Amino acid sequence: MKKKRIMIIGARNCGKTSLANVLNDYRGDLRKTQDTIFSKNTIDVPSAYIEIPWMYMHTIALSQDAGCILLMVDQSNCSEVYSPGFARIFKCPVTGVISKCDKNMKNKNLCEKQLRAIGVEEPYFRISTKSGEGIQALKDYLKAWNMLSV
Repeated sequence: MKKKRIMIIGARNCGKTSLANVLNDYRGDLRKTQDTIFSKNTIDVPSAYIEIPWMYMHTIALSQDAGCILLMVDQSNCSEVYSPGFARIFKCPVTGVISKCDKNMKNKNLCEKQLRAIGVEEPYFRISTKSGEGIQALKDYLKAWNMLSV
């Protein structure tokens, strides 16, 4: 049986690869890529797959290998890249992650509003991969879903 992974989706520069590295316990250099990266625990999806609507089909196809999906919005740059109801196209659980939560505090409510508009229900995890804020809570949540090994 194929291992189900955590699929990470988000806009360009929202911190997808940084979060994937944290969830995979990888401490090497950060590498930008335009390819889908299958790692120990994660599937890191290129931002083009959600920024260009005709590429949604690739995101949907990749989700077949996912046990859960993390949809990310960036608190430092609240640009809207998702279509309304986007989260409802997936068959597995979808969780909202607000990245860079230590920047632009005034955007907190806007990020939550965006997650609701795309169909993601609470809880939302506010994280910063730089400071570590919220990371343990997200890991504990994913462990409860048996998506991360203890």
